[in-house]
Order: sequence, then structure tokens, then C-alpha cells
Amino acid sequence: MGRIVFLNGEFMPEDAAKLPIFDRGLLFADAVYEGFGILDGQITDFAGHMDRLSRSLGELNMPEPMTRAEMLDALMRLVAENKQREGFLYLHITRGVGDRNYLYDDSYTPNVFAFTQSEKFAADAPPKPVTLASVPDIRWARRDIKTTNLLGQVMAKQAAHDAGAYEALMIDNDGFVTEAGSSSFFFIKDKVLYVRPVSNEILHGITRQTMLRVAATHQIRIKEGIYTLEDAMQADEAFITAASIYVLPVGRIDDVQIGDGTTGSVTASLRAAYLETARAEFPLKTVD
Repeated sequence: MGRIVFLNGEFMPEDAAKLPIFDRGLLFADAVYEGFGILDGQITDFAGHMDRLSRSLGELNMPEPMTRAEMLDALMRLVAENKQREGFLYLHITRGVGDRNYLYDDSYTPNVFAFTQSEKFAADAPPKPVTLASVPDIRWARRDIKTTNLLGQVMAKQAAHDAGAYEALMIDNDGFVTEAGSSSFFFIKDKVLYVRPVSNEILHGITRQTMLRVAATHQIRIKEGIYTLEDAMQADEAFITAASIYVLPVGRIDDVQIGDGTTGSVTASLRAAYLETARAEFPLKTVD
């Protein structure tokens, strides 16, 4: 039997899951989503992801379709149904179905679906450093809301792929780095961890938040600010974070090697510490 997905309270084979063409998520990208890491058959950073989901729903005036306890039970069952020990869990909530109209009201019933995917990088196998390609950041201004309006990211990541890179590194009109195509970006210079502060200009990455908390616990100096592509290229180390990749080293940006091109000691220690913290903070089967 193939993959099992979750749709509006039911678990079913993926080819049985259907939504109407009048769903506002399809018509207007009027939808939000979350992506969770799956590690040891558990969900990583669950509370942080749910906090961000609640914020995204609130910013778009969408109701929460399930309680947090109901969501955790459903997502944990989905992981178990697919016997997924490691990988990625995708959750998607649309405003609902109605005849095409830019305006909305409170009559809509949200559609909720979720599915699992296999891992990109095995968590406990040290990953090889990846290459980033710099591209213009052409996304809309409310990047802090995790909506499914991802065409700007699609174009950026496709351009990076066509350039032979793993991921895009997006640059704003003033030449400053914002973030990567579907991940948060960091660099290290003289043992200092440089990070762009949260704002409407970047997504408030959950793996990012946990990694920064881990870095602070390990007494790594963190410096928030905006920085140029040239600043990033002069780094001793660089890495990206996301639920599907945890902490992934960067060995090259465009045609510039970062450091010696290998995984730096700070990056390696942060990845190990992040995984240790994620495992220590797995959610219970139910939550209050």
C-alpha cells in the first residue's frame, strides 16, 4: 500500500485525497502551512511550529481548525501509519471552498491536509557541504507569514538548481542577504555567529530559533544585523537551517569557497547540539 495522507480528519491513500477546484488555497494561495522534521519516529520542534502556525492563521484571520492536542494526535498517527522514522511532515490549511471572490468572510470551513516525505539527509550522518547560488529576492513583503504563496521561492530555487547549486541565497534590492530559498542562512566569522534579525522581511524559522537557543547555551557569541553578499562570502563558515535539513553546512556561495570548503567546527558542533536538543524536546503523545 502506498503513502497514507491526512485530509479533514480522515486517513486515506494519497490517490483518494481530493479537494474542490474552488478551494481558495488553489485560487489565491489563501492558505498557510508548516513543515516539521521527523526524527526517531517523533516530531521535532512541535511547540514552536504550532506557535508559528497560530500566528500565521491569526494574521490572515483564519480560524484554528483543530486544537493543538488534536493536531498532535493526528500528526503522530500519520507518522505511525507511514512507518516514518526519519523525514519530513507537511501540514497545509486553506481558508476553504467558495465561488471565486477576492473578498472573504467567516462562512468558510478550513480544509486541512498533511503528508510525510522521506529524509533529504540522514540526521546522524555528517552531511557534505552544499553550494548556494545568489538570486534576487522578489517575494512579497509579508515574509513572516508562512503562506503557500511561494512562487518567488520556486523561481529562486529553480534558478539556483539551474546554476548547479543546492539552494538559493536571496539578495534584496540594496544588496543585503535576506535568507535562503526555503531555509534560514547564517555565517560565522572569527567565532561569531551572524544572523539577520526577525522582521517582516524573513520567515521566523523554527529550526532557526532552536539552533540559536542552542548556540546561546553553548556560549557562542551571536550578532544580529543585516549584511551583504560580500560579507557572507568572507565568512569562515556558513550553514542553513530548516526542518527538513536541520543544520546543513555551506561550502560555497556562487564561485566563492567558504573557509576551506569543508564543514567547520562550529557548524558541526551546532548540528550535533541541535539534534541532541530536538530529541530531548520531543512532544508527548498529547499536550494541554
